[in-house]
Amino acid sequence: MTTPTPKGTVTIDGDRATLSFTRRLPHPIDAVWAAITEPEQRAAWFGRTTIDPREGGTIEMDPDDPPAAPARKHMTGRILAWDPPHVFEHEWRQPIVEDSVVRYELVADGDETILTFTHRGLGMRNAGGFVPGTHAYLDRLQAHLAGGALPDWSRRYAEVQPAYT
Repeated sequence: MTTPTPKGTVTIDGDRATLSFTRRLPHPIDAVWAAITEPEQRAAWFGRTTIDPREGGTIEMDPDDPPAAPARKHMTGRILAWDPPHVFEHEWRQPIVEDSVVRYELVADGDETILTFTHRGLGMRNAGGFVPGTHAYLDRLQAHLAGGALPDWSRRYAEVQPAYT
């Protein structure tokens, strides 16, 4: 079993949900920023990504997981906030879920970084599936930063999913 990591939360507002995760990463802020914004690094822990790195730019992503048809997983969006190395926010448009917004906020704390990740605007049903999936991807991000073997996304999803039901 993979080492336990902090659990995320789901907040409901009407018919929409916000997923929130806070992770303390034992890496400098510039290393974390690079891991979440550089296409070659995102490809290692998330999947193929193209990005026009500026406010108003675009992002396209093809996550490696979950196992689904590529057209259903393909995500696009406009970059809403770009403040290196502190804030990266973008739209999340994907055929299988409601249009929503993802935000990464980074705060340096000595040689470490506090990452606050939010995904807002999901429907409640979709949020239930996305929260363990996001948890699994953030675990992969942590392993990537540490230079270790990345946990298998599907296996990690199955391990953490019961904590979110």
